[in-house]
Amino acid sequence: MGIGSCSFVSSLPLALVLVSCLNGAIDAKAAPPEVSGCNVFQGSWVYNDSYRPPYDSATCPFLETEFDCQKNGRPDHLYLGYTWKPSACELLRFDGEDFARRMKGKKILFVGDSLSLNQWQSLTCMLHVSFPSSNYTLNRAGDVSTFDIHDYGISVVLSRNPFLVDVVKEKIGRVLKLDSIVNGNAWKGYDMLIFNTWHWWLHTGRKQPWDYIQQGETIRKDMDRLVAFKEGLTTWSKWVDSNIDPATTTVIFQGISPTHYNGKEWNESSTTTCDGQTQPISGSEYPAGPPPPAAVVSEVLGKMATEVTLLDITKLSQLRKDGHPSAFGSEGHRGNDCSHWCLAGVPDTWNQLLYTILINRGRR
Repeated sequence: MGIGSCSFVSSLPLALVLVSCLNGAIDAKAAPPEVSGCNVFQGSWVYNDSYRPPYDSATCPFLETEFDCQKNGRPDHLYLGYTWKPSACELLRFDGEDFARRMKGKKILFVGDSLSLNQWQSLTCMLHVSFPSSNYTLNRAGDVSTFDIHDYGISVVLSRNPFLVDVVKEKIGRVLKLDSIVNGNAWKGYDMLIFNTWHWWLHTGRKQPWDYIQQGETIRKDMDRLVAFKEGLTTWSKWVDSNIDPATTTVIFQGISPTHYNGKEWNESSTTTCDGQTQPISGSEYPAGPPPPAAVVSEVLGKMATEVTLLDITKLSQLRKDGHPSAFGSEGHRGNDCSHWCLAGVPDTWNQLLYTILINRGRR
């Protein structure tokens, strides 16, 4: 494919991304002014024996224990050698120095649950290895963590907020308010917002952080969780449309991150999980298809007035049944984490795609 045969495309109308049409990954600073029509979210995982992750978990000084699978005793290293290969092009490699130049003096905010933490941790490690001698600080106050690279004036902030909408303590107990988003006041003033929500909408029992759900004047003990998710996400979308100027703030929604607790989804037994998996699913299609919340995200984003870019990580992550901590997470062999991801690992590719989106916006 030649350099001249290039144009913009997207996997969804609101998900415009930029990719290289060269036959190999290239430095972003040398990228051609136009690029190949390519859906970077459609492809397969390819093993490369010479590939090395963008950082070594042992040398990222602030990596959460729950994601450090090698430190926790994972015996295999195969999962570290797979790279994402879009079907029709090559993906730009992550260039930390170029990322820092583009974001100089700017503030990035991740808002969401522990999958946002997973991606935030990955990005901070990727930036740290790019500037190992740089003056940086990491501060945590409550549910907010801030990673500052002082030489570039960049702040990469994480706000833990699993529902995006409000959970309020009232006399009757903790109320999940599907049409209230007062906490959004803390999201203003950032140059890039990266949102995520879904996993906590499914929690029940002791892990459920609310006692009632309120929509308008109606208060329920429970309701269909997918319906509740759609209502909450719609409230978030209205907040973005009312409060964000897309000329000054880039808004990104992290697609639904899959779990691998049921092997039937990839044509194995229902008792098979991510535990012991050492290879991705071959090919470019996940047997079970997309999860239901992915359609909700697509529908809600499609109705928004504000341009929101979908970081469509769902299918490429579905193929990585081998990428979870499993028994090598925070609970060790007492648990089986098929929700989060090892670092280094799959979220590094999410950030590679995030970098691609950043380049795309710069060129547009």
